[in-house]
Amino acid sequence: MAKRIKIKEKDPKRTEISTLGEFGLIKHLTKKFELKNASSKLGIGDDAAVIDNKGDLTVVSTDLLIEGIHFDLVYTPLKHLGYKSVVVNLSDIYAMNAIPQQITYSIGVSNRFSVEALNELYEGIRIACDKYTVDLVGGDTTSSLKGLIISVTAVGVGDKKSIVRRNTAKVGDSICVTGDLGGAYLGLQLLEREKEIFLDDSKIQPDFEKQDFLIRRFLMPEAKQEIIDFFHAEKIIPTAMIDISDGLSSELLHICQDSGVGGNIYDVKIPIENETKQLAFKFDLDPTTCALNGGEEYELLFTIKEKDLEKIAERPDITIIGMITEKKDGIKLVGNTGNKHDITAQGWDPIKE
Repeated sequence: MAKRIKIKEKDPKRTEISTLGEFGLIKHLTKKFELKNASSKLGIGDDAAVIDNKGDLTVVSTDLLIEGIHFDLVYTPLKHLGYKSVVVNLSDIYAMNAIPQQITYSIGVSNRFSVEALNELYEGIRIACDKYTVDLVGGDTTSSLKGLIISVTAVGVGDKKSIVRRNTAKVGDSICVTGDLGGAYLGLQLLEREKEIFLDDSKIQPDFEKQDFLIRRFLMPEAKQEIIDFFHAEKIIPTAMIDISDGLSSELLHICQDSGVGGNIYDVKIPIENETKQLAFKFDLDPTTCALNGGEEYELLFTIKEKDLEKIAERPDITIIGMITEKKDGIKLVGNTGNKHDITAQGWDPIKE
């Protein structure tokens, strides 16, 4: 294990939020944001944003993120938090096979945060907006008695014929997943381990064992814009789709139960990177269990018709992991010997935390 190094505490410049006031703060934090979409007719600066989608369907998703429940600032840089908080909302729009175009961003913040701290948060927001060509068109700020509260609403546009829901999977459809699974959960375990060491001695440099890939999977996930672009280019319309925020098992249950079908997925088909497997073994965890129940992946789980299988065959970032079956057959994980086990939802549930 790498040698732990003592680090010196810094004394950064601090500007009190109260010196700017609510509207001054909003103007200060959002001055670098420029509108990029023709549909964004009016952004920040009025009572409401104005969006013109010219007859297409408007798709809206909202998430609430609360410090201590959804994120831990002990190991989450504010810039990363800003980026991730945008991405996880855009992911919901992509999961509908739609294109996100605008977000609103609201925060409740206590007086322990400075203007410089919020600059970091909003820089992450800006980077995400630029990468995914999304406009910040509004939001709100208010005080919080304890911690940081974030509310993000994402607005997208989709064609009436290509919007995909989670309740329309059919028997015989193939079950597919993008990317790899389990890495975000292992990244979280590593961060939690180092947090405990930090709480014992805050001057000790964290040792992440060169696991940048896994740390990034948790702190800075990416929404699957390229997959939706591929679907649109190839005229593929999944029969059902959902993003993997709460774990593969939980999301598969959502699709199957909402669609009134069963499903088999094969454990040997679940895509897991070698770095994920190795750290899972080190933590005495089963990699497949991490992939099934870890969550925070923001990959896409979707079902497609047999006629579209050839179109995805050459995509290294899409894996066929199973098939939709009759409801009476249940929702099963199939082992390499053919043995079947019921899949239960063991993913993360913030309501129970």
